[in-house]
Amino acid sequence: MFKSQPLSKAVKPFANMLKDPSKKYKAFKGVSLPNRTWPNKTITKAPRWLSTDLRDGNQSLPDPMSIPEKKEYFHKLLELGFKEIEVSFPSASQTDFDFTRYAVENAPEDVSIQVLTQSREPLIRRTVESVKGAKKATIHTYLATSDVFRDVVFNMTQEDAVKKAVETTKLVRSLTKDDPNMQETEWSFEFSPECFSDTPTEFAVEICEAVKAAWEPTVENPIIFNLPATVEVASPNVYADQIEYFCNHISEREKVCVSVHPHNDRGCGVAAAELGVMAGADRVEGCLFGNGERTGNVDLITVALNMYTNGVSPELDFSDIESLIDISERCNKIPVHPRSPYSGSLVVCAFSGSHQDAIKKGFVKSEARAAQGDESWAIPYLPLDPKDVGRSYEAVIRVNSQSGKGGAAWIILRSMGLDVPRHMQVVFSSIVQTEADKLGRELKADEIVQLFKTQFLDSESSAIKLVDFDVSKNKGSESVRSVVVDLSVNNTSESISGEGNGPISAFVDAISKKFGTHFEVANYVEHSLGSGTQVKAATYIELSYINEAGEKVNRWGCGIHSDVSQASMQAIISVINSLIECKEISI
Repeated sequence: MFKSQPLSKAVKPFANMLKDPSKKYKAFKGVSLPNRTWPNKTITKAPRWLSTDLRDGNQSLPDPMSIPEKKEYFHKLLELGFKEIEVSFPSASQTDFDFTRYAVENAPEDVSIQVLTQSREPLIRRTVESVKGAKKATIHTYLATSDVFRDVVFNMTQEDAVKKAVETTKLVRSLTKDDPNMQETEWSFEFSPECFSDTPTEFAVEICEAVKAAWEPTVENPIIFNLPATVEVASPNVYADQIEYFCNHISEREKVCVSVHPHNDRGCGVAAAELGVMAGADRVEGCLFGNGERTGNVDLITVALNMYTNGVSPELDFSDIESLIDISERCNKIPVHPRSPYSGSLVVCAFSGSHQDAIKKGFVKSEARAAQGDESWAIPYLPLDPKDVGRSYEAVIRVNSQSGKGGAAWIILRSMGLDVPRHMQVVFSSIVQTEADKLGRELKADEIVQLFKTQFLDSESSAIKLVDFDVSKNKGSESVRSVVVDLSVNNTSESISGEGNGPISAFVDAISKKFGTHFEVANYVEHSLGSGTQVKAATYIELSYINEAGEKVNRWGCGIHSDVSQASMQAIISVINSLIECKEISI
């Protein structure tokens, strides 16, 4: 038995963490926005999306992508439907520059290639050169604007920051949209007040106003102001207040695209992105599966599929999530967490018995609704239909020693089309749990199917096989039926006969005489299997008898045949064969 161990001096309570963290950490104070409107808003359409997997995501990798890997990832992003892709920091290395040229030369005409640069003239010139000839290109510059970065890192006043941002903007403008030799490209400009979430919001508006005046955007080609939660410093409602304040105070709002770029330092990246869009943001930047510096960027898949499951098309195609996982894991060398929303290998799986039972019932009712033309999705525990992202229903319920009766029954229903009766489910569940305990792992679907066949279905190797039968009316009574059954008993032909009020009871009578044990039908269930001319009957019969110890014993069997009577007899024979195998009766 596990015994708790006394705490050592090294791990005594609050040995390292402060009892009063307010002495070291100060709560972030957001912008004053008493008349905020974003809580009453809903997301009704997809924002503009920007994937920064190849830039922000790639620079965060311990082992950055190779050129072939970046090319593969780039084409996958195009396949998913991204129209804006930040591909590199082209002035950082020849590798990044060369890949940028590849992206420019291979991007569809409606896709904008975005590149990032620091606010230094040689780097800006190199960056512009990297996208020369592109159909659509966005030059992205940034400048840290939070007090802690300006004071601690750059020793720069707010006035210095504004001056630097304007100088950079004017230089980019002169090299792009104002250069007569660069007119084949539709140039866009993005400016990020880095650490926006920790920047006085009034100052963020001020510096962006100055940048906008220097760039002179139009309604047709707005300037992009990216307002990143470079480091998440507060709850997502505070970020939403900052976004709404910015949207309300920036001038010429129709000439501005407000973009959010949440990081996940507090684990709230998705919520921050969603609330930011509700607060007025037009665009969301992030990475697939939440890759990125430190705790990562916002997971674009989660944000997009959250919209999808609310009935709003994200205009991105994640219908083959498995291939996307494969590419990401190969190129990023980082596994997708099995509990990652929507994409994790376990997020559509239920092991718990109560969960499995609820899901199974949900699918049964869903199929009934679908037959009446109702396509709405309402399955307990499953906000998304796995088929929408290319997953099969077989992955939904997985069975281990902790699973209930519904789990194994679901596997049999999906694999064999057999709707096992509830009392039989209880018996089979115990068999499955015993096997899972013995193996010390979950059981695969084919293993569960084989267990069912072994326990409840007749087989070619069984001692007794049904060859033929004949049912007739008893001459002495209209209500009595007689049956003559031809059997193969250990490959030897044998005939038995019995009487009853129908074929099943007559056959049970014949079997009882054959083995000298009185059997009774305790339960009988049947349903059709298949449709049209291929329809068969599936019957489930529970026989009861008194064993040598004087105890009443019940056993289930299953039979499948186009003839209902033969299916029932096969179910009874499967019970008899299982009793012979466990030496409860002998031939």
